[in-house]
Amino acid sequence: MKISEPIIALDFPDKQTTLNFLGQFPRDQHLFVKVGMELYYSEGQELIKELKDRGYSIFLDLKCHDIPHTVERAMKVIGKLHVDLTTIHAAGGSAMIRAAKEGMLAGSNQHAPAKILAITQLTSITPQMLADEQLITVPLGESVKHYAQVAQQNGADGVVCSANEAQMLYQTCGEDFLKITPGIRLAGENVDDQKRVMTPGKAAQQHSNGLVVGRSITQAADVQAAYQRVKNEWLKEN
Repeated sequence: MKISEPIIALDFPDKQTTLNFLGQFPRDQHLFVKVGMELYYSEGQELIKELKDRGYSIFLDLKCHDIPHTVERAMKVIGKLHVDLTTIHAAGGSAMIRAAKEGMLAGSNQHAPAKILAITQLTSITPQMLADEQLITVPLGESVKHYAQVAQQNGADGVVCSANEAQMLYQTCGEDFLKITPGIRLAGENVDDQKRVMTPGKAAQQHSNGLVVGRSITQAADVQAAYQRVKNEWLKEN
């Protein structure tokens, strides 16, 4: 499964700013958008419903991480929103991952359930941080690989991982296990707070299934041109 459209990270504080940005695209253009914690906590389910009404595909990125019972109930609610992708933390453990899947299936009812992606290691994490702050002594790639395998074994549909790890996970978990890659930048851009970044074309070569792109599009002088450039680079290598 390849997601042909770049997933645009709507990292905005409120609905109006979000709609102002989306207004730069034709109203009938299909977009795949990511709603994260800031925007969802600000605007809630009503914004999700409005984006669905526009015909957009939605990645609801809330990174659920709690005891299994709590995550199951949260996923049941998310399932009722009929989004396309959502996230949990693999560090929550096998029971939590299974509970998330059960909650999603229960909540989505007769609709297609959202694909559940496990967070392995955030793209802001460095090997030094892994050792000093998480007390994980294996290499960063091994930690990502282990979390991905635990997630796959317990019903997750894929992972969020950097493009640097996508090739390894393609070999370990197979093509159908989704590898959604944030930290995408066009060549020559500032990497900001993400440590493990890559261009769209290189991410495709590494077997990422989908791209999450934020500032390269949302802060571009010409939003449409930036979006098309990302999409062209991505599809050229697929």
